[in-house]
Formats: sequence, C-alpha cells, structure tokens
Amino acid sequence: MYDAIVIGGGHAGAEACLALARLHKKTLLVTGNIQMISAMNCNPSIGGPAKGTIAREIDALGGEMAKNTDKTYLQMKMLNDSKGPAVRALRAQSDKIRYSEEMRKTILGQAGLEVLEAYVKRLIVEDGECRGVELESGAVYRSRAVILTTGTYMEAVVLVGATSTPSGPDRQKPSVGLSAHLRELGLETFRLKTGTPQRLLRNSIDFTKMELAPGDGFKYHFSYDDSVFHPIEREWPCYLIHTTDDTRRIILQNLTRSAMYGGLVKGVGPRYCPSIEDKFVRFADKERHQLFIEPESALSDEVYLQGFSTSMPHEVQEQMVHSLPGLEHAVIAKYAYAIEYDALPPTQLWPTLETKKIPGLYLAGQVNGTSGYEEAACQGLMAAINASLKMDGQPPFILRRDEAYIGVLIDDLVTKGTAEPYRMLTSRAEFRLLLRHDNADLRLTPHGHRLGLISEDRFHHFLQKKQAIDLEIERLKSVYLLPTPEINERLGTAAFGEIKEKISLHSLLKRPGMTYAHAMEVARLPVSVTPAVAEQVEIEIMYEGYIAKARKEAEKLAKEEGIPIPSDLDYSRIHGLALEARVKLQKIRPLTIGQASRISGINPSDVAALVVLIKAIDRH
Repeated sequence: MYDAIVIGGGHAGAEACLALARLHKKTLLVTGNIQMISAMNCNPSIGGPAKGTIAREIDALGGEMAKNTDKTYLQMKMLNDSKGPAVRALRAQSDKIRYSEEMRKTILGQAGLEVLEAYVKRLIVEDGECRGVELESGAVYRSRAVILTTGTYMEAVVLVGATSTPSGPDRQKPSVGLSAHLRELGLETFRLKTGTPQRLLRNSIDFTKMELAPGDGFKYHFSYDDSVFHPIEREWPCYLIHTTDDTRRIILQNLTRSAMYGGLVKGVGPRYCPSIEDKFVRFADKERHQLFIEPESALSDEVYLQGFSTSMPHEVQEQMVHSLPGLEHAVIAKYAYAIEYDALPPTQLWPTLETKKIPGLYLAGQVNGTSGYEEAACQGLMAAINASLKMDGQPPFILRRDEAYIGVLIDDLVTKGTAEPYRMLTSRAEFRLLLRHDNADLRLTPHGHRLGLISEDRFHHFLQKKQAIDLEIERLKSVYLLPTPEINERLGTAAFGEIKEKISLHSLLKRPGMTYAHAMEVARLPVSVTPAVAEQVEIEIMYEGYIAKARKEAEKLAKEEGIPIPSDLDYSRIHGLALEARVKLQKIRPLTIGQASRISGINPSDVAALVVLIKAIDRH
C-alpha cells in the first residue's frame, strides 16, 4: 500500500514523485521506460519568456527542474535583457542526455520513492474514489492518491506524410486503453497534436554559412540554491539561419503531402509553435523564417533544427533541409514527425488539479492540454503538494494570479480550458511586473518552507537576502549627494541631467537608465551587497510607482478571490443568471467570485447576481 502512485516519468511525473517522497509520502512511480525519465523529446532547452520564470518558481517552491538545469546546461543567456524586468527571461540550452541521466539519478536515490517500469491499464476506483492502479500485467497496486502524468503517450500516433503509426515520442511504446478507461469513468478526452523537427549530424554541417549565436558568457543559474551550480569551461554555441526561396517552393509544392494538410491530422496543434509548412501558409506575406541550429548533448553528434517542425514525407524533408544555408549536404539522423495523442479538458479539474468526478485522482502536465517541459513540471509539483495536503487533512495550496505564473497557468486551465496545446506567455499574466524571473524566491520561498520542501538552511539564507535588500533600500534613502561640479561630472550630465539640489541615492536611482552600480560609482561608495541583492534594490526602486500600482490592482483581485462560492450551489435555480452563465458555472463550479468572473461568457451582471446571492446566504 502506497500513499501515492504517479503514472508517467516525464517532467510532470518527475516533480510529482520527488515532491511526494520529500513530503514523507510513500510513493511509487510507474513509468514505461526508466531510461526516458525527464526525457527532452523535443527542444533541448529550459526557460525562455515566461517559461524561465516558471522554472525559477518551481525552484522557489522546492522543485528539482532548476537544479537539474544548472547541473547539465551547455549554454545560458538572458533574453530581452535590454527591455524591462517584467519580460526578461533566462534560457538554458540543455544537454538532453545528461539532463535525463541526472534526474533519473536523483529519483532513484530519493528515500521513500520506488520506481516500477510498467504500463497502467486501469485505475482502481472504489466508492467513487481513486485507490490505485492496475497494470497491463494484471498486477494491482493500491494507494490513497494517484497522479496521472502520461504526457503525449495516451493513444499516441506518429504522423509522417500519409502514414500513421501507433507510437509515443522517439519511438517509445504508447499507452493504449487507458484513455478509453478514463472515458468509462465519466471523464472527457480530446485529441491534440504536436511535433518535432529533424536531428542532423553536426559533422555534415557547414557552419561558416551561419550566424553565430553564443551564450552571454555570464555565469547565470536557474536555482536560487547556487550550491548545485556547475559552471562549464566553455559554452556551446548555437547558430542562426533563415529559410530560402527554395525552401518555400518545396514546401508549397508538396503541401498536400504533409500529414497536416493532407487530412491525416485530427488533433489541434500549438498555435504558438507551428510547423514550418503552417508558418508558410499562415504567414504568407513573410518571405523567410528564422531557424536555429542547437546542440543536443556533449555526448552526441546530433543537433536540433529549431523552428523546422514538419510532418512531410522523408524524401520531402531531405529536399527541405538541403535548401537551407550550410545544410546543403546535411545528414538527417532523425526525421521530423507530428504526434497526435489523447488529453483531457482541464475544466474537469479543481484548482488543486484533482478531478471533480473522481476524488483522489490528479492530472498534471500535457495530459491537461499544455505544451512545454516547464508547464508540465509545475503542474506535477502542484498536484503532488495538494495530494499530500489532502492526505494530511490540511487546506489546499492554490497560488493566485498575482503570486506566480504557476497560478496564472492553473487558473487559465481549470477556469477557461484550452482547445489547443497551452503555452505560457508573459501576455497571459495581468501582473507580470510582479511576477518577474528575478523575484520568484521572494514571492514563493516562504510557501516552499511552510510546505516542507525548502530546508531550514536554505530558508535562513533566503531571510538573510531579504533583510539585505530591505536594509540597502533604507540606506540609499539616507545617503545624499550634493550638487557639486565634481558630482555632476561623475553623473554624466548628458545621460542623466545634472542635479541642482541635494538628492538621495534612492531618488537618483529613479532616473531613467540609472543603475545601482553607477549610483555607487557617482557616490564613491563600495558595492557592499551581492549582485542578486543589488538587482532587487535597483528594480524595486526604479519601478517603485509601477509596482505599487500593480500591487493595488492585485489587492482588488484578492478581495474577489476571498469571496468563496458554496461547492453545492445549484446554478440552474439562480434567477438573474443568463442561460449560458448557468451552463458554464455548473460545469466549471468556480470556488470563488474571482474565478467565476474569469470564465469565458460570464458577464458582469452574472457576477453581480452571484455576489447578491452569496451575501444573502451569508446573512442566513
């Protein structure tokens, strides 16, 4: 008998099983191939816009993704560095072989966690609650909770040209029969599609025809616990190229031979990561599209052709690849393909990621209609935390939209649902100035510590950092500069304008373009804080007004989130609600007024009617 069973060893399953075991729950991970734990079946990278912030949020809550990235990266760079802090994003080019190896080593060495190589055929449901799993072999394993993280494996088929082959990613065995069983239990499923580009042999490429895309050369790290960071001697470069007129001609001439445009694909693909043929059709006015050659591993000669996902036949793919600069004689080690699979509409879940129809069953990752390793991993972590809390009789852990990108992602999924693979974007977050990559620890580490996933030692270091930030901000308010010729000369009047009266360093930092380092230089003061503290001080002071405004708006949202809706409310009997509102509220069953207001099709008048009803219930 286990406390929890996790089905699937991808990025969601890895975070889920580790968190459960670290929360002292006896856990079993059932995965089809132990060698594929946390496999990077598509892009060999972690991070990027919004996704990089999620990776750091996972770390601040005590998850593993950021640590594993810091152990196994090939290159790191800060994206959007010249823009505001709300859109900056750290991205790592990962060593896909070592990433999987290190995560597998961590999981196999975790106390309280067992790993079984097998496929699940059915769930054990007793008295309406999930109480374990039945394997294809007929063996039964019982538990108090089950977390389903099957990724893109359920009823998966690989599509290339006119062929459809039952297969999971990278020629792995698909999960067959489980989604039919879920439908028998009353859960809905739908088809989604994703894809992956070719892998090429490095020694067959002419890199002289490409633009070098190096890392920043700075020792970034994803994890706030930098003791796990392994700086590398040299960063592996990426290379930038663009499609050509020949590429366009080959694709458009063979468009009907693509599985997507030939009618073979039934599932909906990701809008924000389209295939190359879809790019040429949807963006017909664009003459060319940029592509990146990215290293996959220091242990492999294969490279990844980022941006060239396709489901064309192999012979057409040969022509397409050879039409690109530097790839005229490239050898394709693995051909591109599309993959179609079963997922479950996430509106069937509570914000805890527990299914509404079957208590004890949690869903996390691409099975909920998301795309990307980071989106999957954070769901696995949150599902595990909430399953553990429920076992302990504790209140659930639900992050608000102003607390974390994780909160935005889960709220979007369970409230609005998705008809296509959901990708986290900065534009989805109303409070992105509050949800920066640099302050994920300040936002979430106290939660991680309270939950038991952040150690006392790490929390002590966090408190020291937080105190250093507060003390430095106060110190800058008390240090003044006088408008002397010497000070104005150091200031550089052309860039920042001269000062004409006494000014504090705190006020000086509010000037556009001013940095903490330059302010210290002008004042002839030594930098006495760490770079991480200096970064926080600079951002908090420079964007003080904007941050205060965002926090005020967040407080309004928090008030709505604080108005609970009774779980047994019968919306069909509520007068004043539009018919569409009744149907959608009955289906979603929002937990708060705030969540109800975000459901598509719910109007302000519907929300007002709900508020009046709840106030009346409270009075009685």
